[in-house]
Amino acid sequence: MSDKPIMAKATAVWLVDNTTITFKQIADFVGMHELEIQGIADGDVAVGVKGFDPIANNQLTQEEIDKAEASPLHKLKLKFNPSAVGEEKRRGPRYTPLSKRQDRPAAILWLVKFHPELSDSQVGKLVGTTKPTIQAIRERTHWNIGNIQPIDPVALGLCKQSELDAAVQKANAKKAKEGGVMSDDERRKLVSTEQSLGMDPEPRIPTAISGLETFTLSDSGTDPRGDDEDEDDRTDSDFADADSFFNLPGDDEDDDDDDR
Repeated sequence: MSDKPIMAKATAVWLVDNTTITFKQIADFVGMHELEIQGIADGDVAVGVKGFDPIANNQLTQEEIDKAEASPLHKLKLKFNPSAVGEEKRRGPRYTPLSKRQDRPAAILWLVKFHPELSDSQVGKLVGTTKPTIQAIRERTHWNIGNIQPIDPVALGLCKQSELDAAVQKANAKKAKEGGVMSDDERRKLVSTEQSLGMDPEPRIPTAISGLETFTLSDSGTDPRGDDEDEDDRTDSDFADADSFFNLPGDDEDDDDDDR
């Protein structure tokens, strides 16, 4: 049985609008980040989403909400649903809507660039892709690598900020356990969603002239034979005899012609 409500974002909208429960309590209940709940309250997140009443839909009781409002430390508990007993979360890659599947390469490039500590399996779970695709982008052998720009998967809506944070923390913990703690320089390279969206695109060579970046033209004034001698220093012996370039008749034949 799942411990999260259905239509989590719509449920969060309803709780923000109709209760005085703290952002932290709502975030823990619906499985979202506390900043996302604050964004809902500020009108920056879930704009246009209609609230989903968890009481009317048999997910919460009024008594549970009253307890949470009375104590900020109280954690909301999903109402027991006998019909959901025995259900398990479906295993396998995350489902990505068709409208967002073309954004996955950009999200993968962002993750491998700014979070290199993440494994291929973690990246695959975050954006719902396969290991061959991740490996191709890591090695820059993807067929469209020249046109891919790194974009935060949270900004693209492919994963939640809480899921990304949890994956990064898990990867860092594993790296620290293996004795490879991230250095301060590596941490400084990590950027936020706002910074990554405001970054200029990386310069790249157009595919039409790819391979010509090392092409150079030799100096037209330099002798291609490598001969740096001045023409004034050359002697007559350096030049071939002019008569040797023509097949002129000999002197004897000229004399014969004159006698005729």
